[in-house]
Amino acid sequence: MAISMGGGGGPMVEMNTTPLIDVMLVLLIMFIITIPIQTHAVKLDLPIDDPNAQPPEVDPVVNRISIDFLNDIYWNDTPVTPTQLEAYFTQSASLDPQPEIHVRPDALARYEVVSEIMASAQRNGVSKIGFVGNEAYAGLR
Repeated sequence: MAISMGGGGGPMVEMNTTPLIDVMLVLLIMFIITIPIQTHAVKLDLPIDDPNAQPPEVDPVVNRISIDFLNDIYWNDTPVTPTQLEAYFTQSASLDPQPEIHVRPDALARYEVVSEIMASAQRNGVSKIGFVGNEAYAGLR
């Protein structure tokens, strides 16, 4: 009785895929490492809309913050620096009742500028802040 041991000793025709898989795994890990982590967030406590709440007796003062496409900041149509804006926020937070702040960024304004304004408002204790003019961006998706 003879035992067959796999025969002729000819060349292997299958491709060795182990190195290809190793390279793909290394590339995948490199891509995962290079993806920036989105950790920036501004936490705001927004008021809950209560249908039984009485409107305030005093009409609140409304201040407008505008950010144009050049990332210039305007407080009630007057150009301001971030330092001046901090002072306005501190002053607004100390008033009773606190005035409303309406933020209207241009569609081309940088997110960094708008988020820094929101963070500054939160640091200084401003609680009545909101975005206006969002209907202009409804068709930009």
